[in-house]
Amino acid sequence: MNGYSLPRVANYYDELSTPMTVRKGQDLEFKVEKSIYGGRGLGRVNGLAIFVENAVPGDEVRVKVFKKKKNHAEARIIQLITPSPFRVEAPCRYSGFCGGCTWQFLDYEKQLFFKREYVVESLEHIGQLTGTRVLSVVPSKEIFGYRNKMEFSFSDRRWLLPEELSKKDVPKGFAIGLHVPGTFDKVLDIEACLLLPDTGNKILDDVRHYVRESGIPPYGLKSHEGFWRFLMLRHSLSHDKWMVNIITSKEQKGWVQPLADLLYEKYDNISSVINNVNTRRAGIAVGEWEVHLAGDTFITDKIAGFEFDISANSFFQTNTAGAARLFETVKAYAGLTGKETVVDLYSGTGTIPIFLSGSASKIIGIEISKRAVQDAQKNCQKNRIRNCRFICNDIKEGLKDVTDRPDVMIIDPPRVGMHKDVIKMVRSLSPNRIVYLSCNPTTLARDLAVLTEDYHVAEVQPIDMFPHTFHVESVARLEKAL
Repeated sequence: MNGYSLPRVANYYDELSTPMTVRKGQDLEFKVEKSIYGGRGLGRVNGLAIFVENAVPGDEVRVKVFKKKKNHAEARIIQLITPSPFRVEAPCRYSGFCGGCTWQFLDYEKQLFFKREYVVESLEHIGQLTGTRVLSVVPSKEIFGYRNKMEFSFSDRRWLLPEELSKKDVPKGFAIGLHVPGTFDKVLDIEACLLLPDTGNKILDDVRHYVRESGIPPYGLKSHEGFWRFLMLRHSLSHDKWMVNIITSKEQKGWVQPLADLLYEKYDNISSVINNVNTRRAGIAVGEWEVHLAGDTFITDKIAGFEFDISANSFFQTNTAGAARLFETVKAYAGLTGKETVVDLYSGTGTIPIFLSGSASKIIGIEISKRAVQDAQKNCQKNRIRNCRFICNDIKEGLKDVTDRPDVMIIDPPRVGMHKDVIKMVRSLSPNRIVYLSCNPTTLARDLAVLTEDYHVAEVQPIDMFPHTFHVESVARLEKAL
């Protein structure tokens, strides 16, 4: 390995199977052997790997192949012949149809077991890092009602559940809810999401009723016509306050203000109502501009005694209690004595720098989002932190402004991991220790594989921030090789 070209984030399907004749549309029967990253089950037919949606080890299934590749096939269950002993009764009526959480049918202890396997197998197969110490996954304090942020889509076409197909009184021209997995235009009308605290579901129901009665059309995900696009709810766990963010296709304050007034007056703990306006076709719940409708323009939450102002489009970990455990792990792995210079890449709204501020001499955060940097600076002022400064720039350009050699570097990149040029610059700065946070085991393994030319991966701690999904957060501690 030359150290500058990143190893391919291989799906390691090539290592799992040998080709055989399987056709698209074919029915197959087999027993699922294991769970792979992405939440699918793996089975084999005459040596060919078959990846099955919503399947877990121990399931005996009859499936229909919907995609055939050179060395594997993808299939959906058409009959669960014998269910796995790991299966449990899913409490949500949308389980199996909704993309919000796809693992409710899997015992929680087994969820944690498989998540650790994902990390281990990614390190071994993608990073070629064998023997790395990977600890047991830290469980989430709550496995329902744990999300502090939920985003619901409006649609002018409702996707019907099987039991709704024969009902004539089900309105088909309106939905507010979550998408069917793998689709952009199929939206389930969600009455209640179990990942959201109860008040959030009551707000959701009030918004549904108001919008349906308003006569103002929801946004068509195919036609790109209509007004109502998204509803985003944020919850402050420490203060039990809510932000309601209504995303629309254009600015019409007269259409949204009555809804804002209704919610703000009805709920004592709604402290902010915002309207984000997104006129573009891109299906994202981030507006080109923002209209303040009621209350504050932000909500405030607390982690380990530190207060953080969270605006409508700020990044903040979606599991507040899990975030505290995550940051505690980062602090432990950083091994700070109070004398160190710390550089934090992808520093966001400053949560990690502020969390570490009492244990370091100086912390420099680098973040490309101007709004996030402004929030970070405000959060430092709010918490009376004076040893953190932030560089608003692309990571590659921002690192050029770091004149001090860091003792410790914190790296928390997006799901795609680090750019190869960033890794090159990190290696040239040569910090004594690196703490790498990742929400994607595959890119974690890829990046660590390059960094291990200069560093030893001492330990990896997976943390469950997202119960009932296959996602897992990991924190890796890297020590400079002698």
